[in-house]
Parts: sequence; C-alpha cells; structure tokens
Amino acid sequence: MTVDPDAPTPRRERRTARLAATPPMGWNSWDCFGTTVTEDEVLANATVLRDRLLPAGWDTVVVDIAWYDPTARAHGYNDGAPLVLDDHGRQLPAPNRFPSAAGGAGFAPLADAVHGMGLRFGVHLMRGIPRLAVERDLPILGTTWSARDVAAPDDACAWNPDNVGVDHDHPGAQAWYDALIGQLAGWGVDFLKVDDMLAPYHDRDVEAVARAITRSGREIVLSLSPGTHLSTTHLGHLREHAQMWRISDDLWDRWEDVHAQLARLARWAPYQRPGGWADADMLPLGRIGVRAERGEPRDSRLTPDEQRTLLTLWVMGRSPLMVGGHLPETHDATLDLLANPALATVLARSTENREIVREPVDDGELVVWTAAAGDGDTRWVAVFWTGPTERRLTVPLASVVGAVAARGPWSATDLWSDGEPERLVGALDVVVASHGVRWFALDPA
Repeated sequence: MTVDPDAPTPRRERRTARLAATPPMGWNSWDCFGTTVTEDEVLANATVLRDRLLPAGWDTVVVDIAWYDPTARAHGYNDGAPLVLDDHGRQLPAPNRFPSAAGGAGFAPLADAVHGMGLRFGVHLMRGIPRLAVERDLPILGTTWSARDVAAPDDACAWNPDNVGVDHDHPGAQAWYDALIGQLAGWGVDFLKVDDMLAPYHDRDVEAVARAITRSGREIVLSLSPGTHLSTTHLGHLREHAQMWRISDDLWDRWEDVHAQLARLARWAPYQRPGGWADADMLPLGRIGVRAERGEPRDSRLTPDEQRTLLTLWVMGRSPLMVGGHLPETHDATLDLLANPALATVLARSTENREIVREPVDDGELVVWTAAAGDGDTRWVAVFWTGPTERRLTVPLASVVGAVAARGPWSATDLWSDGEPERLVGALDVVVASHGVRWFALDPA
C-alpha cells in the first residue's frame, strides 16, 4: 500500500475546516507605510475596509513589520533600534505610534477596535528573538533560561537587523516561541505573518511557530514569507504547518513583477486547497509609497488594465488577496475594482483552476486560464494578453469547456463590466488591451 505523504491527516482536516478555508482577503500596511504605520492609520484603513470592502469579502487588517520600533522611518530598517520589549524580551507596540498600547496593554485595545468593526486583526513578526533581548539577556517567560541561552547569532536574517535566530536544539527555543505567540493570542491576534522563514527554508522555525500557535489555544492563520525561489518540494511540510506561504519576493507596481507571477501561479495552482494557499504577494494598488520601504508617495503605477490583470490572475490562481494601498486616499475607481463581488465568488467556489494556454503571438503571449464552479455548471475563463498593443484573440470553447459541451450554446458574462451576457457558439472572440485581460463567467445558455 502506498501512502501519500501530502494526504490530509485528521488533525490537518480539522484545522482546515477552521482556518483559511478560502484564501484570506484583507489590507496590509506594508506597501503604503513600510515600517512606520501608526494606530490612527490602521484604524482609518480598517474603517474604509469595513465600509467599502467588507461586503465583498475583505475582512482582515494586518499591521506589518517593526511595530515595536519607536524610531521607524521610510526607506529601510534601523540598525540598533531601541525596540520596545517587555521584561521577557517580547516585542510591544511602540506607544508613540500606538497610544492605546501604553501601560503594557499591547495590541489588545487595537484588536478590540478592529474586531468591533467586524474585521480580523493581524500582525507581522520576524523569525527568531530580538537582538536587544539577547544583549540584555532577558529571561524567557516561565523558564530558568535567558535569551542568550537560546540565541543563534550566526543564523540571523540577512536583510533585517532586529532579530537573530534561535537554537532549536535547546528546549528554550520552543519556550520562547510559546511565550511570544501566547502573548499575541492574548491580545486577540487572528492572523500572523512571519518573515524570514522561506528563503532559505527554516523548517524548524516553521514547526516551532505552528506548535506555539496550537499551544496558545487561539485559532490564528499563519502566513510565511518571503517566497523567493520557493519550491513545491516543501509542499507537504507547508500544508502541515501553515495556511499561507509566499511564492515570490516582494511585488511592486511594475508590469514585470505582475508578468512574472503568471508562471509562478501556473506552477502552484494545481496544489491550492482549503487551508493551504500559495500566496502571490500583496496587491500594490491605490495610494502606495506614503512612507514605504521603496519609492516615493504615489498612486499605483500599474495601468487600469494591468490592475485588472493582477486581480484576475490572483483570483484564478486562488492566491490570498492583501491590498497594500492607503485606502482613505485611494481613488474610487480602484476601490470599485476591489469591491467586485466576482473576486470573492471565484476565490470561494472555483475548482480545477489552471492555465490551459500559453503561446507566443507576435510581440506578446496569449495566456488562458480556466476554472470550474465546484457547486454548479459555471465555468470561468480569463484571457490574458502580454503584448504592448491591443489584440484580437480567439479561444475555441472546446479548450475551455470540453469538446461535447462546446457544441453549446453558452452565455458569457464579462466580470469586469456591467454589460449584458453574450451568446457564444464555437469560440470566445475578444479584443484584449495591452497587458490586459478579459474575464468571463460561462453558463449553459
């Protein structure tokens, strides 16, 4: 008898039923504020998310990196920053940026405010233990060990100076993560993005964080970053321990970044399943760069067609959706794109998502994706065109719905317009803008 190492275990199936049964959708502070977001800015974005996007499925608010640095600045990290730590070395929100955290309250008041809006609350952590905790040799909660006992200074992150690694051969390493994650759970955190986990792949940290979440007693979605060169060889391990994992480095508002995800999502799409999602990274849409790591304040440089391509590709590939723009200063046209109900519908209902065509056509590529509705006859099809000018393209219906069903007729509803459904027989004949997409729901006529 052959045992599939990736087959769901009962424990994993129970977790899947609770956590990320569909790809998470929400807002993250990174693209607009980098390391510098404040409590007022988090609440302002949460308010717009609630008022404009929650009905369309967007329900998570994430405070990204360095919320514990009172000296955080745009365009980089601070070496030797005076991080705010408790007596056991655990990060606390900087009160000058998060006033409600004063007096040791941590993120509990902010989480309560976000929950009061009907939203979920998330935070970012770096792998390991703060350098400052090691320098001060602070005690690890509930143990006789200290930060120096468990630190692995030679296993530090190459691009962020805040933390060093932990020595997993020392029992205090797990105790450290248990205390750290336990505090987040006590604050009411629902979503945890942990960085410096996948490039290179730190399997023991992945396991330790997942174990700490289980021990915390709170249901917390675990997202792992960054995914530079992440291989599907880690798939079984990822599914066992996390609900999201990045498959690329940071994605910004450049067409080449979006274009590169066509191939990545095509590779990962067959493996997407409830409770375990390959993540094509954040959506750099709306007002970004306000105080970001990269670039000056700006509206996204992606054209409207490129923005629709990005959203359609992420949804057809069933990637989580985390928008990075400052929502109060984001144009209504962008908010309207994000509020398209088709995004959440296809994320939740689609199956058999895959790329079926990729072929060069003169100065570009024709790329076609399809998906089926798991609970009906609907088929979804996305026709992407990567060339520099508008192009008329024809896709035989047989390649989308099968030879027998293609005898039709079919009704095609354009998911990016308000037009009436069109009757199709034989083929889908469309004009696609440069770097654009045409996205349809096909139903038997």
